[in-house]
Order: sequence, then structure tokens, then C-alpha cells
Amino acid sequence: MEHPRDHAAEAPRGWDRRAVSVPVLLCLSLVGGQLPSFSTGANLWTVGTGALLLCLGLSRRVPRRPGPRRLPPGALWWLLPITVFLGFEAVTFAFERGQDFPTFSRLADPLLEARLFRSAAWFAWLAGFWALVRR
Repeated sequence: MEHPRDHAAEAPRGWDRRAVSVPVLLCLSLVGGQLPSFSTGANLWTVGTGALLLCLGLSRRVPRRPGPRRLPPGALWWLLPITVFLGFEAVTFAFERGQDFPTFSRLADPLLEARLFRSAAWFAWLAGFWALVRR
């Protein structure tokens, strides 16, 4: 006998999940972008949204996309600039060099003061997180 939950993840024909997930992520990012940076509300919204997406992504309700079995050879070359960037960020943050060698987050602060840019950054974060959780 089939379990009713087995059909819960199946979408009706002609229906695209992106038609629902993109507007939902957009609404979540618009709310998150309006909150002041590092406020209690913003921190709670960030943790709550991340936990909600994690629970939804790990549940059986959302179909998972298969992850790659092996990374392509070109992906290894991306590790070099990412490692250099993260190393630079960590050293600059650890030694508190301030304005001499500002971190990326300090350089992005003037852009993120505008709520529209902050909402766009929220949307990018949510879309990337959702793509990772679904794998």
C-alpha cells in the first residue's frame, strides 16, 4: 500500500516550483532587508529564516536535486582565489588593521546601508542557501 506522503513531493504537471519559491524568497528578503543591521530583530530573522529553509530543504516535501558525484577538474582552480580571499579576510580581521587593509565586509558596509541593496544581498544569500539545502 502506498503511503500518502510519497505523493506529497510530486508536483502537478505543468507546475514549476520556482513560481512559488522565488516570490517567497523575494518576500523574505524584502522583510530582512528592512531590518537594521546587527539588531536583535535582524539576527532573529536571519536565524529563523535559515532554520526554516533548512527544515524545509531536509524534509521530504521538497524534491532534492542530485549533487555531483565528483567535482569537475576546473572546480579545483576556484579553490585558489577563494583560499586567498578567505586568508586575507581572516588575517586582516585577526590583526585589526582597520582602514589600512579593510575587510570585504567593511568595504560592503556603505552599500548595505541602502535597504534596496541589503534586500538584494538577502535574496542572493537566501537563493544560494536554498540551492545548497536542496542538494
